Amino acid sequence: MPTEHDNRVETISADATQWRRHLHANPELSFQEFKTSDFVAEKLASWGIEVTRGIAGTGLVGTLRGKRAGNSPRAIGLRADMDALPMTEATGLDYASQTPGVMHACGHDGHTTMLLGAARYLAETRDFAGTVHFIFQPAEEAGGGGRVMVEEGLFDRFPCDAVFGIHNDSAMPLGKFTVTRGITNAAADTVTLRIKGLGGHAARPHAAIDPVLVASHIVVALQSVVARRVDPLDSAVLSLCSIHGGTACNVIPDEVVIQGTIRTLKPATRDAMQRLLTQVATATAEAHGASIEIDYERGYPSVVNSDEPVERARLAAVALSGEEMLIRERAPTMGGEDFSYMANRVPGCFIRLGQVDDDKTFPVHHVKYDFNDKLLPTGIAFWASLVEQELALQD
Repeated sequence: MPTEHDNRVETISADATQWRRHLHANPELSFQEFKTSDFVAEKLASWGIEVTRGIAGTGLVGTLRGKRAGNSPRAIGLRADMDALPMTEATGLDYASQTPGVMHACGHDGHTTMLLGAARYLAETRDFAGTVHFIFQPAEEAGGGGRVMVEEGLFDRFPCDAVFGIHNDSAMPLGKFTVTRGITNAAADTVTLRIKGLGGHAARPHAAIDPVLVASHIVVALQSVVARRVDPLDSAVLSLCSIHGGTACNVIPDEVVIQGTIRTLKPATRDAMQRLLTQVATATAEAHGASIEIDYERGYPSVVNSDEPVERARLAAVALSGEEMLIRERAPTMGGEDFSYMANRVPGCFIRLGQVDDDKTFPVHHVKYDFNDKLLPTGIAFWASLVEQELALQD
């Protein structure tokens, strides 16, 4: 099996660093990954991998069959996301984003590159029996590209016995694997609250219904939902991150709009948060004589790892890096992930892989974040090892 120190992996990793920095310098938003998709497809095709494009728009799948005798019917899927975020980069790097207002601030450039490196390795060796599908997904950040790929028949066209995904972890040491059972990522919903009052002159507030005041009460009241209505042993996050209203310092506006996100782990808690948020916001608005429109949108469901793929991923991680580099138990993150749609369809395992090797590592979604290229050899070697492990002929 390949290791991080294997000469072939090291050679590929040197090239992969250049690929990753090219992708970082040329980020594209969700469902707009046209150049990224072209880049990936051209690389895969050049290595003799069968490429199928146009799944969820810019998504694609590379299919490779091993050369070991036996014609194994087994197949696994390996998934990487390709899109960037609508942010302005502030890293000052030589390869910083060349696209104004768009940035690879979550490491998807690194995820794509690790999977590309593994595809090249496996295309050169093909030391396995069965089939591997390299799934390059659009729109993880916005739009649910994973959901669209599944709805467009991803696993009908490319049947998989299991599917695996990796996300870099900017809170864990370089090369540290986190592979846990059950829920790994929260469900992620969004809400828009449109508070309608009665505008007027700031000097005559009694003749108006001030939606700014009402919005302020709603923000405070909603913070009590998690603090006082959710079991302390459960998990929920309610963050109201955007509030807009008014155009002048002496004019009471007619309307204020609040937007936020709700993160939960359990389906029952998800339902309760929607119900409680609606009740509290509506009652608060009405108590102040205002009306309210609430648009509550269900987003990505929780990522739930299946037991068997978890054990297989743990086995590959330990074989590659040793037991000391594996975390088997860890609390879920409240971040959302649309890998959930794939793991809901076939047995799946979502893995977190540490990338911190100094105190200058910024968290994902920060304007100074950058994927750590030192992680590429480990990611490439892990994917290749996992394929050779899972698609070895059984006695």
